[in-house]
Amino acid sequence: MANIKVLMVEDHEMTRLALSLVIERVEGIELIDTAEDGISGINKAKLLNPDIILMDIGLPEIDGIEATKIIKNYNPEIKILMYTSRDNEDDVLSAFESGADGYIMKGATREQTVTAIKAVSQGTAWIDPNIARIVLSNIQRNRIPYSIKTEESRLNNNNSAKQTYGLTERELEVLALIVNGLSNKEISDELVISYATAKAHVHSILQKLCTENRTKAINLAMKEGLV
Repeated sequence: MANIKVLMVEDHEMTRLALSLVIERVEGIELIDTAEDGISGINKAKLLNPDIILMDIGLPEIDGIEATKIIKNYNPEIKILMYTSRDNEDDVLSAFESGADGYIMKGATREQTVTAIKAVSQGTAWIDPNIARIVLSNIQRNRIPYSIKTEESRLNNNNSAKQTYGLTERELEVLALIVNGLSNKEISDELVISYATAKAHVHSILQKLCTENRTKAINLAMKEGLV
């Protein structure tokens, strides 16, 4: 399987260095280049065609939100994971309106960062727990389009798919299996998907339901009639 090609757009040198060290130690992920401002990020995205871009918001020249919009207009297949310290509602909503596929805070752990990169590269949502409630409340009020769904849901464009809590049709399937007590491995076998994809779906479900573990997710699913 080919490596996930990552372009990092970040103006702080220490952050670039630290994140580079994280990425370089992970099998299956390749940091192909970095950019220090929004314009350079746009140009390198067009030149290198990365699988995923780690995009800061507070950038010189053009900020990360505007850069995301331009890159997505040029090539919507490039996944963009906002990697930022900003957690205010305006920035979060503007990021997703611009076409961002995920949003992670700079305080995230190494494991969370790696999982987020892999999940978003596969078309699965990643929403940092610190901003999950902002996204959820605005999806429910239809203030922002729900653009952070699985790739399968994007391709099918199934208007009849359930959107309760922002869960896609596939995630509702996975949630039902969670309620039935299946492990990630059992879910992957049942749905004939990879273990990594099953794990990413489970993580996405927990984030969208704003729950910390499977037990709380099951309780909420039963209470809200999601399964």
